Amino acid sequence: MSVVMDIVATYRGPARVLRRFAAAGQREDRAVAILMAGCAVVFVSTWPALSRQAHLSGQDVSMLLGGALFSWLFIMPLVLYVLASLAFGLGRALGLKGKAWAFRIALFWALLAASPLMLLHGLVTGFLGDGPPRMIVGALWLVVFLWFWLSGSRAAAKESATHGH
Repeated sequence: MSVVMDIVATYRGPARVLRRFAAAGQREDRAVAILMAGCAVVFVSTWPALSRQAHLSGQDVSMLLGGALFSWLFIMPLVLYVLASLAFGLGRALGLKGKAWAFRIALFWALLAASPLMLLHGLVTGFLGDGPPRMIVGALWLVVFLWFWLSGSRAAAKESATHGH
């Protein structure tokens, strides 16, 4: 299934998509590609807000974009790997028996699958600035992201434990 169709399917039921990923076996190349695609989309989502900030403050937008590029494509992937490891440890403590890879793919996929809402958040921030609309879209993104991550983690952990991948 294409990435776009998988994202649409995730909004209908994240557990189903993550079970399918986990059943395909451990694919670290897929996990890294999903992570980098998610970080790239989030980086793109920052453009409107950074353009607004540069316009209002007189700053150079290329400097702001360079900082965002560095943080989202070099620093955040490392941070997300650490977060996935912590989630794996917590999952083990809560009795989930899945592989660490299942927790990584669930987190990375949640970021990519929720990225359309992050793009909307960036547009709202860029056009309207701070305020209730930005907070509403941000809260919606957070809820959707957590839903995808938590239900996906549970499903992928069960599937990876069952099939031994």
